[in-house]
Amino acid sequence: MQVMGETTPLWLFGDQLGRHFHATPEHRSREVLLIESSAALGRWPYHRQKLHLVLSGMRHLAAELGARATIIRAGTYREGLARFGRPVVVHAPGSYAAARLVDELTREGRVTSVLPTPGFILPREEFAEWAEGRKRLLMEDFYRDQRRRFGILMEGDGAPAGGTWNLDHDNRERPPRTATLGVPPPYRPREDAIDHDVRAELDRLERDGRIGTVGADGPRIFPVTHDEAQRALRRFLTARLATFGAHEDAMLARDWAMSHALLSLPLNLGLLDPLDVVRRAERCDAPLNSVEGFVRQILGWREWIWHLYWNLGPGYLDRDALRAHADLPEWWRRLDASEVTARCLHEVLTGVRDRGYAHHIQRLMILGNHALQRGYAPRALSDWFATAFVDGFPWVMPANVIGMSQYADGGIVATKPYASGGAYINAMSDYCGGCRYDPAIRLGPGACPFTAGYWSWLDRNAARLDGNRRMFRPLSGLRRLGDRAAVVAQEKRREHF
Repeated sequence: MQVMGETTPLWLFGDQLGRHFHATPEHRSREVLLIESSAALGRWPYHRQKLHLVLSGMRHLAAELGARATIIRAGTYREGLARFGRPVVVHAPGSYAAARLVDELTREGRVTSVLPTPGFILPREEFAEWAEGRKRLLMEDFYRDQRRRFGILMEGDGAPAGGTWNLDHDNRERPPRTATLGVPPPYRPREDAIDHDVRAELDRLERDGRIGTVGADGPRIFPVTHDEAQRALRRFLTARLATFGAHEDAMLARDWAMSHALLSLPLNLGLLDPLDVVRRAERCDAPLNSVEGFVRQILGWREWIWHLYWNLGPGYLDRDALRAHADLPEWWRRLDASEVTARCLHEVLTGVRDRGYAHHIQRLMILGNHALQRGYAPRALSDWFATAFVDGFPWVMPANVIGMSQYADGGIVATKPYASGGAYINAMSDYCGGCRYDPAIRLGPGACPFTAGYWSWLDRNAARLDGNRRMFRPLSGLRRLGDRAAVVAQEKRREHF
């Protein structure tokens, strides 16, 4: 019988592909097992490009490791482990379902050890210590403690670089009066024979009815290997980080990438070590507001969302403080923007269809704002974001969608709902120019569905939001609205956007 130790094979999930998972001194001598589960691939109607990226990443890693790797294609993970025939060690996985499976396999002796994940900077037990006894788990408090703990953007006397912790106020400039930012484009990988084989495999699985996908197929535009991820990171840090900050919250119809890093996918596939990314950004010769804004996204927000997933537990998925129960419409589920007239919603949904991606303000203030106003069920919406976006994984979306976007947790993640009318969209984008709807109109054929939808949503939730001090002014405005009843009636009848 094999002695369990550092030579026990290491089973990697499809979001654990980086060298910090398998090439550290502890793991260098281990055989690596990768299992492609057709049941996992077909569990949800994933974006076609998401499945391609995960499979391509796993197969590229197997090719990189050569004889050290075994890749098994099976119906389920259990079947794959049975065919492999030996016990394995595994890093802690990234979902409740996978964690339950690993617990079962551990009790059965198929998994001999569950190792901490190196995919995040702060260990889970240390977050639990930080959270213990706190009345509110504020991201800003967590972010500042992360900066102190890891010495990121700190002065020698313990003060934050530049004398302030948060430069968000410098990162809210309106978009320029040009079609694009005019910055160097992001890194773009080249497809190869592995990608060709993955595409053929997905075609076969779809023909056989074993998977059902949404969105357009390829070409692949995101990294799936170590080398690709490093090139993408270098490209961002050297050519795009300097212009990231100022227009971080702006939107341009003809510039889907703007200066965004586009590193969420390689980070969430485990290809990039997040602490390494943060330290390399810290060393860049770029404006502090750009560096700090980027660091906050990874050292603060990304880490916080991961830990909230485990801290809040599975019951968090059923939070629905605003009693939103509407089904997601079919055009939304199918990523079909062909009948969507509002230019902002049309452009962003089309981008999700074509790329499985939209940047954070498009997600929050276009897609999330629309869903909030129309009362889509929060859990269904969270599932949609997790499957329709290439960087969406089970841990990513609950706090982002149920908490931040939909305020369905009643204020755990956000201090107020992120709802707005068309005026915000008009200020922060070029979408409203040429749109048939007018962001200044809330009643009649030209009424903007976001402007009218905002007042209708506020009317529907006035009693639930009455105690929130940050909603005092909007609720006061609602009470003074002379055409309130007419706007509410109009939006109840609205079928097209």
